[in-house]
Amino acid sequence: MALGFTKFLLNGGRCRFIINQILSEQDKAIILRGGQGADLPYPLSNYEQLKASLDSEGIHFFNCLAWLIAEKRIEIVAIRAKNGQGIAHQKSGIFTDGQNDVLFSGSCNFTAMALLGNIENLSTRLSWDNNPRDIAAIEEEKAYFSEIFDRRADFVEYINVEDIETAIQNDFGNKDLNDLLTDEQTLIQKQKEKLITNPKFKKRLEILEKELEILRGTPRFPFPEGARQYQKDAYNEWLANDYKGIFAMATGTGKTITALNCVLEEYKKKKKGIYQAVVLVPTIDLAEQWEKEAKSFNIQSILKVTSKSDWQTELSNIVTLTRFGGSTSFFIICSYASFTKQRFQNYFQRLPKDTILIADEAHNMGSTGVLSVLPTVHLKKRIGLSATPQRIYDAEGTATVEAFFNDTAPYIYNFTVERAIKEGYLCEYRYFPHIVPLTEMELEGYVEISKKLFKFFDAKKGGYKQSDAVTRLLLQRKRIIQKAYHKLDTTQKILQERFDEKGNLSYTFVYVPEGFSTENDTSIEDEEDARLLGQYVEAIAQIDPSVSVEPFTSQTNDRVAILKAFKLGKIQVLASMKCLDEGVDIPRTELAVFCASTGNPRQFIQRRGRVLRTHGDKHLATIHDLIVVPFSATTRNSVNNDTFSMERSLVRKELERVAHFAFLSINEYQTHQVLEDICTYYELSLHTIQETIKK
Repeated sequence: MALGFTKFLLNGGRCRFIINQILSEQDKAIILRGGQGADLPYPLSNYEQLKASLDSEGIHFFNCLAWLIAEKRIEIVAIRAKNGQGIAHQKSGIFTDGQNDVLFSGSCNFTAMALLGNIENLSTRLSWDNNPRDIAAIEEEKAYFSEIFDRRADFVEYINVEDIETAIQNDFGNKDLNDLLTDEQTLIQKQKEKLITNPKFKKRLEILEKELEILRGTPRFPFPEGARQYQKDAYNEWLANDYKGIFAMATGTGKTITALNCVLEEYKKKKKGIYQAVVLVPTIDLAEQWEKEAKSFNIQSILKVTSKSDWQTELSNIVTLTRFGGSTSFFIICSYASFTKQRFQNYFQRLPKDTILIADEAHNMGSTGVLSVLPTVHLKKRIGLSATPQRIYDAEGTATVEAFFNDTAPYIYNFTVERAIKEGYLCEYRYFPHIVPLTEMELEGYVEISKKLFKFFDAKKGGYKQSDAVTRLLLQRKRIIQKAYHKLDTTQKILQERFDEKGNLSYTFVYVPEGFSTENDTSIEDEEDARLLGQYVEAIAQIDPSVSVEPFTSQTNDRVAILKAFKLGKIQVLASMKCLDEGVDIPRTELAVFCASTGNPRQFIQRRGRVLRTHGDKHLATIHDLIVVPFSATTRNSVNNDTFSMERSLVRKELERVAHFAFLSINEYQTHQVLEDICTYYELSLHTIQETIKK
């Protein structure tokens, strides 16, 4: 079965097997031999020993089998004769492409030696011969197979194969399709050496080898069903807008795959059969995710340009080849930081004009460094990707980015969170805001700073006069709000209640209050932030000895291992500042606690998107949001009548975030009840804020 199996996978093959009891613990027969051909002196349920005994062909078969199981493209029903007498020994089946059918049956096992070397019997019936007896036999076999497969047969005993599937997948399912292709070609060479005396089989192997080489280098959509309609729509809108535009798509709706589908469609149109693209990303995490997704499209010629990669020689070769009329495929993934460097620009400016430029998290195109090089960009095909394309408090930067992509809101393709939830691309969620008061000391500091700010407050314009002093005071007051003392015990209480309810805290994110780093800097700036993160980690760990929690920052060395352990539930809680905003895809996440008081819609929308990604074992997400108001823990009076307008402005900023979260949650009314007193006091309407946001 190993030989040729990968080609079946590449062609989108699906299969259903009815197998006998050789996979049950009771059976004593030998189905596989070790490297030396000795019988296995242990039960087949011992997968560790069984795996070690498999020869290369056997391992390749199980790798392919595991891949099919993981992709839900194989179904297995195991049976044995009633009362344990005898085995299901028949070898028969049907191949079909939906129009034509082939029925086969015979005595031989499905191996190269049985089919080509042994004296065996194998017969076929072909539907396209239009022989009534053959067609009747095919229909009879289909009915017989369905009766057994659908578990309606009373003449067999069914065996639960769920555990067997899991064991095969866990032991062998660690290869992607390209790894399997490489293994397949190696096996072909071995088979050619083994069966070189059989000219017919040797010729068949040579043909298969050529076919696999072509398939190996051909980009393709990663899923058998092909691109979804909305991904096709996005591509068509991009074409209609002269190969430019912004895909404003909610986090979790497949922005990356939508853009890669554009690359694929353009590849299909090129006579030379090449793909050429440059992808800009804000973080190394996103660069790695793009590389993974590109490989799923069977894109091979990938070059990462980051501070941690050695890229110059390879990019120089690409530029040299294309400049002198050569044709070559390339898929360059470049960080925004590297993109602005002259070293990269020297090569970038010499790439072919019809190279596709994809800007992920496209709002970063409006940052100061990137804006300086935008006028020199010569690539005509441009795609911007972002859940939040507009730059907050930067209308000029937003306008420049939109002009670069020849697009304006609501953009050539828009896929909202509301639509994504309704259509099942994101999961539904519950939202719980929590009022967090200031301590007496925090309140005093807040009052003192607010009084100083009041001197710069323009009541008519509803804002402050711009100056360095105002900026400094605002940051000082924001630090009080961000790092409010009661955020920590509120978080601990939320997680304690969750633990008491479920018995664990698996699949939980905690966004710890962060410092005031620049937009693209995700590092922990000072010891105070590191200390605060440590406090949260320690407080979460104190909930119960069984709770495992890890900090997750840009300085974490084993990030990949930590994320994998989190996905598997071995680490229950991740505590981070900004490192879970962009580029981290963990669909299993069920609970998030937002301790950081951010008024930046892009940041909290990104964070919500992390939690709403769908997973087979998750049907509902839960978000807890900590809302800081300028009250002390012991008083509900305004800090100062003179600063009421500023307080109201602060509370309104907090409520804008609440409104964003609440109006799509399944418990919106509950949110209004929690905030009713605050809204009444500050003469604010959460409903009015929501309507403004919707518009």
